[in-house]
Amino acid sequence: MVRALDAENADLKAEVDYLKRLIHGARSEKLATIDPVQTSLDLGDLSDIPVAANDDRPQNHLRHISRRSSGRNIGALPKHLPRYDVVIEPECQTCSCCAGELHRVGETTSEALDIVPAILRVKRTIRPRYACRACTTGVTQAPAPVRFMDGGMATTALAAHIVTSKFAWHLPLYRQAQIFAGHGIALDRGTLGSWVTRVAWWLEPLYDRLLAFIRSQPRVFSDETRLPRLDPGRKRTKVCQLWAQAVDDRPWNGPAPPAVGYIFSESRSAREAERQLASFNGILQVDGYAAYKTLAKRRGKSNARPLRLAFCLAHARRKFVEVVKLTGSSDALEIVSILAEVYLIEQQIRGESAEERYHARQSRSAAIMRSLKAHLLDLKADISTQSALAKAINYTLKHWTGLTAFLDDGTIEVDSNVVERSMKSVALTRKNSMFVGNARGGETFAILASLVNSAKLNGLDPQTWLADVLERIVSGRTTINQLDTLLPWNWSAEQVRQAA
Repeated sequence: MVRALDAENADLKAEVDYLKRLIHGARSEKLATIDPVQTSLDLGDLSDIPVAANDDRPQNHLRHISRRSSGRNIGALPKHLPRYDVVIEPECQTCSCCAGELHRVGETTSEALDIVPAILRVKRTIRPRYACRACTTGVTQAPAPVRFMDGGMATTALAAHIVTSKFAWHLPLYRQAQIFAGHGIALDRGTLGSWVTRVAWWLEPLYDRLLAFIRSQPRVFSDETRLPRLDPGRKRTKVCQLWAQAVDDRPWNGPAPPAVGYIFSESRSAREAERQLASFNGILQVDGYAAYKTLAKRRGKSNARPLRLAFCLAHARRKFVEVVKLTGSSDALEIVSILAEVYLIEQQIRGESAEERYHARQSRSAAIMRSLKAHLLDLKADISTQSALAKAINYTLKHWTGLTAFLDDGTIEVDSNVVERSMKSVALTRKNSMFVGNARGGETFAILASLVNSAKLNGLDPQTWLADVLERIVSGRTTINQLDTLLPWNWSAEQVRQAA
């Protein structure tokens, strides 16, 4: 009984320390490392510093990896930027000795990056009316161009700017209203919100094409995060969910362009996951959330659309990092160092073909993972089942098949960081905007965040892309059966062809 209570007490202390660090501590997963050239310090269990993992500082034996260049801009500025010249002449152009006229023998040129602040202007559309003096056939006048909002006073370019500022650069509407007020233009936040909703209405068919493309791929990353919405009846917000599904074949030079799609939902249940992924069959790379496991089990029983789960090794590693930070366990530190070897191999083969990645993993990573599993099983037998380390080990062993799926397929990633990175933009926008007003606001958030962030993933300026796409759809230049040409990667390819 005493041993059981001691184990429970240690577990509760670890949880309290973890919660305190969540509130007050740094969120980074990096472990402290010691430069071996410095004097050794007696730090107990932490004295055996592991091999650096994918996000830790490199050690001496990793010096063959090129050091990242400093983030300074040295040299000429980009050639595509327009230039203007400012010539500074001497105050006197006569010789100080003989008073003769000086002639130009050369010049010194320097460049500095300049900016023209945003210029707000009024677009006047003039439609002349014509009539014949000799007959009474009536008056001829060109039809008025279609606007994205009937009776609105904003162009598609302004609407695209507002949407991009909110969903690409995380500037909430009330701050944008303050910026407009600084220009002497009074725009209510509700007016801006109605424009954003209308833009989402126009772009919803393109959003559906984006989701269809993602779900048609053989490998999809999935994750979810909270998105509060107002709930007037309860006088507080209701925690809803924003699901994310992403594809990215760039790590192995695959054919699919990067894309991410968000789906707003009131629920985080397995039924919701099944509804969203009903048309998908392939490899779904996720964290250990139970809804995905339930989905895979139901698919396995029906045999309708096979679904294979690949789990995230970064999530498993994260649990051992937490144990090191909370308890200073040398055993957990050793496990982190073993995982660092796997990530080092992944770093070296990133960008290689799927075949080369498969052979490298089979020849190098497979043996590391086998020894890791044996080490985990030995540790599990020697420690308390209530300890934080035991819980981390149980999580890893429980998901072992999915965690090692990358060994048998060069197209599978070692973790689900692809979709987790896409969540950072959502988190920043949510932090500044706090909540959505209703379910339709959540759907608007999902539509516009999906399109804007997919454009960013493909290296496009989201405002340039969105303004052109919105104008094409509103004006009817691109019909409903041609919407695939407006997806970011197809639009970019067309721009390159036109430039050539």
